[in-house]
Amino acid sequence: MSTTLIKNAHIISPDCDLANAAVLIADGVIKQIFADGDKLPAADTTVDIAGKMLVPGFIDVHTHGRSGYEFTDGDYEHLQTMCKDKLSEGVTSWLPTTLTLGNEALAKALENAARYAGSDSVGAKIPGVHLEGPYINEKCLGAQNPAYVRKPDIEEVKALDSIHKVLKVSYAVEVEGGSTFASELLAAGITPSCVHSQATYKEFLAGYDHGLRNLSHFCNQMTALHHRDIGLVGAGLRHSEVFIEMICDKIHLCSDMIKLIFQLKDINHILLITDACQAAGMPDGEYEIGGLPLILKDGAARLASNGALAGSVLVMNKALKNVYEITGLPLAQLIKTTSYNQACSLGLSKLGRIEPGYCADLAVLDSDFEVCQVWVNGRQSR
Repeated sequence: MSTTLIKNAHIISPDCDLANAAVLIADGVIKQIFADGDKLPAADTTVDIAGKMLVPGFIDVHTHGRSGYEFTDGDYEHLQTMCKDKLSEGVTSWLPTTLTLGNEALAKALENAARYAGSDSVGAKIPGVHLEGPYINEKCLGAQNPAYVRKPDIEEVKALDSIHKVLKVSYAVEVEGGSTFASELLAAGITPSCVHSQATYKEFLAGYDHGLRNLSHFCNQMTALHHRDIGLVGAGLRHSEVFIEMICDKIHLCSDMIKLIFQLKDINHILLITDACQAAGMPDGEYEIGGLPLILKDGAARLASNGALAGSVLVMNKALKNVYEITGLPLAQLIKTTSYNQACSLGLSKLGRIEPGYCADLAVLDSDFEVCQVWVNGRQSR
């Protein structure tokens, strides 16, 4: 049994802020936590992180690409690069996210995900895939391709799920069959989520009655709060048990909106995401999203055709830094929004906490939230 001791750690975990601590890892699992002053055991490998923050590895449940590539471009080596580069954000697990495309392109992307998950590649893990589209409202496309929009089809989803696990499907609940689609997804072990939608609050409730409890990239491409119909934004705020994803790059949501949501919403149901496109981690210039030209300029990725936001170039460690600076909330609370809430929303066990029995997926952050080291399944990967 191989053991690793990480010492002089400032542990930040949900409801836990422990300075001068240590963590013992054995066979990829956290075995024991040591407080300041405890006698530390011998280990095969000892790593001194000199007082830096040790946090659960981030889980990005909504991201299309980075490093000049996107998940649905169908290239396996590109996926390998993205998985490796996600480590630089502190991400230890992610859900590669599709776009509104044809079935053949979706199937190819999932084949690559399955191949990666079955390999011994060093990079962020892929526990499953997130389908964003193609079952969306054509009036709320954002950066999605209208040519491939179609009605909810549980058989298509099941076929894709048989290639590699589909963990989440984001769709418009108001489209034909949309409310019952939520229960069909849940029966298949898949989390339904709503976005790219013009749903009224009543239409949301129809899906809610069938188990809908998630809203993707909250406030973006969904019905806004209005005093005559609270829409999807109102639904996310009113129902404390509904999980909401937030792109906290201060572009998709302004700082005041971020602060307001954190004041009103149960923090146990907020998920930070990147919704990153292929331009993440890249310089300003011309890129694509799902075959549509986009331009990255001054930190904003927009479609070349109409200027609509086309995903983000946000990284997870910067998302955490942003909400910390904007809200001023304790990190032991905010850290829930980077991995543990994601795991809870998807039914993933033993992820997102630094506790005995949990997977040793860990990231070391300095005082500026830069990522210094990463462990995946107890193996130092960065």
